[in-house]
Amino acid sequence: MHTLTVSLAERSYPIHIGAGLLDDGRYFSSVLRSRRVMIVTNSVVAPLYLERVLRALQTEGVRADAVVMPDGEAHKDWSTLMTVYDGLLEKRCDRTTALVALGGGVVGDMGGFAAATYQRGIPFVQVPTTLLAQVDSSVGGKTAINHPLGKNMIGAFHQPRMVLADVSTLDTLPDRELRAGLAEVIKYGLIRDPEFFDWIESCLDQILARDPATLIEAISRSCRNKADVVAADETEQGERALLNLGHTFGHAIETGLGYGVWLHGEAVAAGTLMAAELSRRLGWLADAELERIEHVFRRAGLPVHGPDLPTSAYLALMAHDKKVEDGALRLVLLRGIGRAVIHSGASADDIAAAIDARRA
Repeated sequence: MHTLTVSLAERSYPIHIGAGLLDDGRYFSSVLRSRRVMIVTNSVVAPLYLERVLRALQTEGVRADAVVMPDGEAHKDWSTLMTVYDGLLEKRCDRTTALVALGGGVVGDMGGFAAATYQRGIPFVQVPTTLLAQVDSSVGGKTAINHPLGKNMIGAFHQPRMVLADVSTLDTLPDRELRAGLAEVIKYGLIRDPEFFDWIESCLDQILARDPATLIEAISRSCRNKADVVAADETEQGERALLNLGHTFGHAIETGLGYGVWLHGEAVAAGTLMAAELSRRLGWLADAELERIEHVFRRAGLPVHGPDLPTSAYLALMAHDKKVEDGALRLVLLRGIGRAVIHSGASADDIAAAIDARRA
C-alpha cells in the first residue's frame, strides 16, 4: 500500500492506495468526527461494493445509511442532487455526519458538492472506484454538477478528509472506463512529469492488463503530481489550471454531444490532441512530439480526433469555460512534453484550425 498526503495545513489529508482497503473500517474511523455516515453511491457500484463498505463501518461501530443515485453523467444535475439532500434530511443527519462518496467521478463530484452545501458543510470522504476518479477527480476538493450550457459550472471547493483508492475495484471496471481513466494518467506526464510519460509508454501494456502493482504505481505517481499542484494552488488561481490540459476542448465535446455520450476521459483525450495540435501550430511542439503523444493515446485505445461538431459549436461552448477571464479564453498548451503553459493569446483562427485538424 502507498500513502500520500495532500498538504493543506490543518486541512491536510491522506490518500491511501492499495488492494483490499474497502474491508478495513479503521481507515474510515480514523477520520470520522462522529459514529454517523451517509454513503452516496450509484446503481452500478452499489450492488458491487456497498455491502462491503457497510460491513467495514459496522465493525467500527459506525451507523451508516445510503443514497443510491442513477448512474451516468446525464444525471449529474440538480434533480439528482436533491435526492442526496432528501436522504440526508430524512435520516436527520447533522453537521458531524460524514458523507462517503463511493463510486466514480460523477458520484465523487456530486457527493462532494452535497457535503459542501448541506448545513453549510459536513465532513467528506472519497472512495473512488474508477481509474479516472482514483487518479484525478477524487483528489483536490473540486465538487460540482453540470449545467446544460457547461460542464461542472455549479460547484464548490470542499476538501475530503481522506481518499481511499482500492485498486481491486478496478477488476469490475469495463475496459472502456479503464481506458478513459488513462487519459488523466497520461495528462500528468504531459503537463509536468516527462519521466512519468516515459514510464507510461513502457508500462502501458501492463496497465491495460490490470497488473495490480503497475496500477498502484500509476495511481500513486498521478496522485503525487496532483497533490503537489493542489498544495501549491488549492483554488486554481494559477498553477492548478495546468491540470486542465485538454479539458476546455473536451468539455465542449461533452456538452455539445450531450452528457454521457462520450466518457469524460475520451473527451479529454481528443481535447488534448487539439491542444497539442494548437501548440504545434504556434511553433511550441515539434512534429515528432505530437506524433509521440498521438501514439500513446492510440495505444491506450482513446480517440485522437473529436466528433464532427461544427467548429462554431466548439468555439461557442468553449466561450463558457471556467478559464475565461475578462472575455479571453485561457488555454493549457504544451511547450514540449512535460512543459505545460497557460496561454490566452491564441487567435480564434488558430484555435479553429486546430479543431478542424483534429475533428473526425
